[in-house]
Formats: sequence, structure tokens, C-alpha cells
Amino acid sequence: MKTATVRLSDVLLTALAPMTWGTTYVVATELLPPNHPLLVAALRSLPIGILLTAWLRQLPKGIWWWRILLLGSLNIGIFQALLFIAAYRLPGGVAATAGAIQPLLVVLFSWIILNEKPSKLSIVAAIAGFVGVGLLVLGPTARLDSVGIVAAIAGAATMGLGTVLVKRWKRPVSLLVFTAWQLAVGGIVLLPIALAIEGPITHLSTTNLLGFVYLGLVGTGLAYALWFRGIDKLKASAVSYLGLISPVVATLIGFVLLHQTFTPIQLMGIAIVLVSVLIGQQTNQLRQRLSNSFKSRLKK
Repeated sequence: MKTATVRLSDVLLTALAPMTWGTTYVVATELLPPNHPLLVAALRSLPIGILLTAWLRQLPKGIWWWRILLLGSLNIGIFQALLFIAAYRLPGGVAATAGAIQPLLVVLFSWIILNEKPSKLSIVAAIAGFVGVGLLVLGPTARLDSVGIVAAIAGAATMGLGTVLVKRWKRPVSLLVFTAWQLAVGGIVLLPIALAIEGPITHLSTTNLLGFVYLGLVGTGLAYALWFRGIDKLKASAVSYLGLISPVVATLIGFVLLHQTFTPIQLMGIAIVLVSVLIGQQTNQLRQRLSNSFKSRLKK
């Protein structure tokens, strides 16, 4: 009973990360400066990453320098840039739907990198989650921007690969240090590119500052710490299914703030997403139990 409780708590804590990320779309469009997606992405992670690294006073050693450079670029720098490009160029629902392909990509990356052959049920769950998100957020008037769509899909692939590599390379330090390294590196990689392409932000309002503080502390620092903790505790594919919660939260925020109503199709989409998330967790737990049972029989 204790093991099941711990596992449930791990799932729930990890789910808080995509729930927080579900607020990114409304924060980006309502609180942050317009026309600076790359710079906004850099400023979201760099200050909190540098502050944490300076406070913790611990730097990577040996092979972990290039590993952190790669992980920070994939999980933070490149992913955040693509996320904000998609958020600025697409309605939140369209961006979320394109990004919902991530669980399927993580299943594929886990097969290639971690040698975890996916079950048919896990593939079905990933496809169902993608369809469910589409039913939830896409409408007949959805605006499709080709650059935004490519950015959203590429962002899902980048984050998916980073998630699997975090699982492949066991972190050598505490969770907070590991998170701080990636946040700092991701921001450092992205900042000069953002300044060269977009230039500096000439005016910051109080609303803008509040948006940056929220995204830096809650939407980035806390959320990524919970996400990396989840990768430690759960299978990479199980974590990726939880990412489907993000568009559900984004849609619910639109419902609350804009007083929108749900159509029967949207309600069906929510149900499909939640079922796919549940199946994704159960499939991975079942595989783990079968693997442990098989190993115990070999020892006998």
C-alpha cells in the first residue's frame, strides 16, 4: 500500500508541472511584451537559473559540462524558444494540439535510446491523447500558421528527446542543482540569439514584470524541478503522457477568464485526454511489475 501511495504522489507532483505550463499561453499573450518571443523565453529561465546556481555554488564536472549544455539547450533554450514562437503565432489551442504529439515521440525515443519497446496499448494511448487534445481545442475558425505549427511540433520533439536523455543520464547532483544548471545554460544559449534577432525590450510595465516573475519562479523554476523529479521517479513515457494535461488547463483557463462554454465535442476531448493519461500511467506500471516479476524468477 505504501508503494502505491508513493507512486501516486509522484504522479500527482509531476502533473503539477504541465498544469503550470498550461498557463503559459495566457500569460504570454496577456502579460508579457509583444513581438519578443525569443527574448521572453531567455528571460524566463536565465535569471532564476543564474541565481540558483550562484546560491548553490556547484558547477558541472567532466563529461557533465557537455551533457548539461545539450540538456539545457533541448529542455530549456530551444524548447522555450519554439514554445513562445508557437504561443505568439498561434491560438493556444492550436499550439497545444501540435505539441500534444510529444508522448508519441517520447515512446519512439525511449525505444531507440532506452531500449524500451512500446506496447500497442501505450501507442494507442498516445494517439488517443493527440486526438483528444485536437477535439478539445481545435475549432472550425482555428487560425493555422505554418511557422507556428512547425515550431510547436519541433518543440515537442526537442522536449521529448531531452526528457529521454535525462532518464538515460542519471543526474550526479541534487534535483535543485540539476534544474539550476539547465535553466542557466538554456538561458545563456538563447539570450545572444534573441538579442541579435529581436533586439532589447525597450519598455517594461508593471504587468510585464509580474508576468516574468510568475513564469520565472513558478512556471519555470518550480515546474521544471517537479518535471525532472518525475523523470527520476517514473518512466520517461509515463511522464510525457502527463504533459497532455497542459492543454486541458489552458482550455479551462480560457473557460474561466473568458466565460466560454464547452461544446459536447470539447467535453469528449477532455474525457479522451484524461483516459489516455490514465492508460499511459497504468501501462507503464504494469510493465514495471512484469519486469520485476521476470527478474525475480531469473534470480531463482
